[in-house]
Amino acid sequence: MELRSVEELMDLLCAGRYQHALRTAALLRRSRPADKELQVAGLVQGIGPVLSPGDAAGWARAAAAAVRPLLGERVFRLVRGDAPADDDALRLRQAAEEGRTEGFDAGVLEDWRTVLELIAARNRRLDPVEGPSGAPGAQ
Repeated sequence: MELRSVEELMDLLCAGRYQHALRTAALLRRSRPADKELQVAGLVQGIGPVLSPGDAAGWARAAAAAVRPLLGERVFRLVRGDAPADDDALRLRQAAEEGRTEGFDAGVLEDWRTVLELIAARNRRLDPVEGPSGAPGAQ
């Protein structure tokens, strides 16, 4: 499944374990306030079980593949989780672990709609323009 709109993504987030996702994203917002893609990666990790129930080993891959067309390559790589362990990947894992604790109010899912729309719009601007045949730059 490939997500094509923020609305589709919001529906999936609501269907999943979004409280943990909210806490993870809120922790990332606190530690890296300018890095919206990292925050969004923390938020969308939770859609894996909704997309691929019963396949715990495939949750990260399913979530990453679903958000790639909407949120771009960096979010895809962070959610997939098999990239080299750079600082961003380590911080994401740490926030996900810390987010398992229910010790703070992380807000509501709707608070993230604007950030998701921002990342989706930025990703659309970065996509190559398709020509009439559907191929980038084709005439």
